[in-house]
Amino acid sequence: MAVPPGDQGASRIETGGSIESSRESLWGAGWRCSRPGTYKQLLTRRDRPFSWLTLAPLWQSRNDRVARWFGDPTDDHRRAWMEERGVTNPDLLVDHSARDPISFLLLGDTGEGDASQYAVVPPLLAEGADSAFAFICSDVIYPAGGVDEYVEKFFRPYRAYPQPIYAVPGNHDWYDDCTGFMFWFCGAEQIPKWKRGGVSPGALMRRLLWRHPPRPHRRRVDKARALRAEPAQEASQPAPYLAIDAGPLRLVGIDTGIEGNIDREQGEWLRRVSRDSPRPKLLLTGKPIYVDGEYHPGPMEGGGTVDDVVTAHEHNYIGAIGGDIHNYQRYPVNLPDGRTLLYLVSGGGGAFMHETHTIPNLDHAGLAGVSERRFRCYPMRGDSLSRFSQLWARKWIGRLLGARFIEPDVAAALVGEWLGLTPVRATARQAEISDADRRSADALFKLAARKRGALHLPFSEFLDWNESPLFKSFLHVDARVDEVRIRCFAATGCGEQEQAPPIEDDLRAAPVDGRWQWSFH
Repeated sequence: MAVPPGDQGASRIETGGSIESSRESLWGAGWRCSRPGTYKQLLTRRDRPFSWLTLAPLWQSRNDRVARWFGDPTDDHRRAWMEERGVTNPDLLVDHSARDPISFLLLGDTGEGDASQYAVVPPLLAEGADSAFAFICSDVIYPAGGVDEYVEKFFRPYRAYPQPIYAVPGNHDWYDDCTGFMFWFCGAEQIPKWKRGGVSPGALMRRLLWRHPPRPHRRRVDKARALRAEPAQEASQPAPYLAIDAGPLRLVGIDTGIEGNIDREQGEWLRRVSRDSPRPKLLLTGKPIYVDGEYHPGPMEGGGTVDDVVTAHEHNYIGAIGGDIHNYQRYPVNLPDGRTLLYLVSGGGGAFMHETHTIPNLDHAGLAGVSERRFRCYPMRGDSLSRFSQLWARKWIGRLLGARFIEPDVAAALVGEWLGLTPVRATARQAEISDADRRSADALFKLAARKRGALHLPFSEFLDWNESPLFKSFLHVDARVDEVRIRCFAATGCGEQEQAPPIEDDLRAAPVDGRWQWSFH
């Protein structure tokens, strides 16, 4: 007797078989979910869906626009934090080198505090049982940091994770001058005295409009600490940027502030910790270097770029992983000297999903060393288009404009036509496209493209949702002397897939003739 679609996952788990991914079936993508995950039980009445389309988060996030219009004080504020801390460990090193081999988790853009975040927790705990620590790349808290915000958006979601959690701040973590991040991750309870910044019209406007850090409340602080009170859960990092010797790897985490650049002192530190250790290295950053078919090398104050450091042969980097954009993307880049560096976007850890169907065919994007054949994203472009068509059709304005749900395989076939690609799923290669599907897809593509920045004006945010398939993700990294393996696990929100989540990508690096090379599965 055939197994119903909703029961296939449990059947495979019991028989020890592999779990299908979105590349293999609609069930693997979460489109055939028969029951919601247990993460629903973690939510409370306080966990209302987070929305960017209200005035409060837009106003709280105003420092992004203020910084871009009237001058960004982030570099000076970061310098003040470092001076206030009086760091005695110049390499800002956290030592996990004794555990070899080692396993750790990595996720980005976590902190909405609603179903988008909590749906990642059960599969994260299931897959991270053997991990030494977890690391958050970018935007630990939405919309704008704050010490009190960590109770419901960090401590409660990850209270059952038994190991320490480290992080680098994203732009949203800087909208309170990084006070919440520095308090919880670095133990900084005293806010530095900032420089006034002159008396120019821009400086005066910035001081007038700047959002100052909200005051913490002792009861909230005590409640947060009680949620992750075990000694093994404690993590203390020296600064908002740091290095971690993780078994045979060195992880180098940088703080890219609001606009994606790093200050002169951090740049000098980055070059030093990259040069002085022979270990293979992974860069962890709040801003990805390759994303959405574009290249953002990351400017450094005083000259040069972050990617200059990453690509330098003597620094022995094998890849770079960044958050900020809320999905998963893979860019293997062939360098002129024959090496391949792996650049990943891992921002699917708990916020609304950014679409992938607007990512161009990489063969036509003009990125040196990048090919469509080795690119991968999650959700796949077709699933992204299908989900957004479904959500757009639910809005009254979408219905007024004739929007309709485009079935996932049909959407994949449409994207294949537009971009000159063959759909990945076999069922999508057999899909028939109707005229109505074409009209609906054309109308969706004419909507405003995704906007970046603190105001987060519509598209992805307007079409946010909190039910499966959620298309969230996280990374599990395993490292030993002769191999590094990175797996991207999906968090769909389906109960059938929580304890054995689908693997959406599986990457391995090994030294070959003295150079680390990646293979792809």
